[in-house]
Amino acid sequence: MNTANIDTNGEDVIQPNKKYFTCVICGEIFYQKLLLEIHFQTHKKKKPHSCYVCHKVFFKKSNLNRHLRTHTDEKPFSCDVCLKAFSRKSNLNQHLRTHTNEKPFSCDVCYKGFSQKMNLNQHLQTQTNIKPFACDVCLKGFSQKSNLNQHLRTHTNEKPFSCDVCHKGFSQKSNLYRHLQTHTNEKPFSCGVCNKGLSQKSYLNLHLQTHTNEKPFSCDECHKGFSMKGNLYRHLRTHTDEKPFSCDVCLKGFTQERYLNQHLRIHTNEKNFSCDNSNLNQHHRTHANEKPFSCDVCHKGFSQKSHLNQHLRTHTNEKPFSCDVCLKSFSWKGHLYRHLRTHTNEKPFSCDVCHKGFSQKGHLYRHLQTHTNEKPFSCDVCLEGFSKKSSLNHHLQTHTN
Repeated sequence: MNTANIDTNGEDVIQPNKKYFTCVICGEIFYQKLLLEIHFQTHKKKKPHSCYVCHKVFFKKSNLNRHLRTHTDEKPFSCDVCLKAFSRKSNLNQHLRTHTNEKPFSCDVCYKGFSQKMNLNQHLQTQTNIKPFACDVCLKGFSQKSNLNQHLRTHTNEKPFSCDVCHKGFSQKSNLYRHLQTHTNEKPFSCGVCNKGLSQKSYLNLHLQTHTNEKPFSCDECHKGFSMKGNLYRHLRTHTDEKPFSCDVCLKGFTQERYLNQHLRIHTNEKNFSCDNSNLNQHHRTHANEKPFSCDVCHKGFSQKSHLNQHLRTHTNEKPFSCDVCLKSFSWKGHLYRHLRTHTNEKPFSCDVCHKGFSQKGHLYRHLQTHTNEKPFSCDVCLEGFSKKSSLNHHLQTHTN
């Protein structure tokens, strides 16, 4: 098929005299003509193969067969080195690179290597900085037409996609799908390296970068690398001093929407936590202080059975999670993940204000309070505020003494 001769609304599918090829139907960019030709067929074809479990449809029967393994948990492909099993051969191939440190995909511009083609494609967009689709309202540019359409809804506040369970509205269909998984707690995408389950494929792709430590998105100003494009955009505001989120009450500006939401509670005196239908029964117990699961050894109560199971290991001294590097064992998987960062020196949580990196999300949150001067923990005796709960507990001793 010669896509150069195809006309859609009077425009050529392939833009001439360019080093990239753009699909005029959806705006997706390709760096090879053949890839665009293959992609263009997806706009013409129907999807005749449907999953009988979740009704998802596929172009090819082979893709349907691969998808069905996510429901059956079948893993026919195993690693010869560590015997780990995978549902797809491509996942096995990706996993094998963790043993060989192979990076077969390299950038023609800077020669940086990547273990996954997806990471290379993301990196190429940062190198070329091609953004052919511009917003008529704020002139912001986008590399894909679909991203522009999503962005336009931020100006109109349109939310055409609503949840059938709680009727919450969303501007993007993908956000609705993500939200629906909070009701079902479904995690159909699993990591081939550590078997962690993720609710979305995009989350899985980002999670895989924590194993490879790849950061395909780099800042043109200071050359700092980021594993997520969103983190790069937020970081760029530290150079431009852009504060697109402003308070309607006092007009104070913020670099991120979550900082604005935190600030608004000052005006509304709103509590920091709101109920959702996801895990509602468990969440209600945090307000009611209900603890139906108790330890047979020390009679300590817990709101969730999983917390009780974790607590029981403190009595049995069971440590089922061990580090492959130094063989140190841990009773909780989360503690093992935190420990692994001491070997890799990985600090995936960075401050958007001063760029300081942290190995744990909790440490980042505590650090952010030094910038916002937020003091959410207050003394019931003298009403003095504190940024950390530990500081409040230390202060309370001055009253008891």
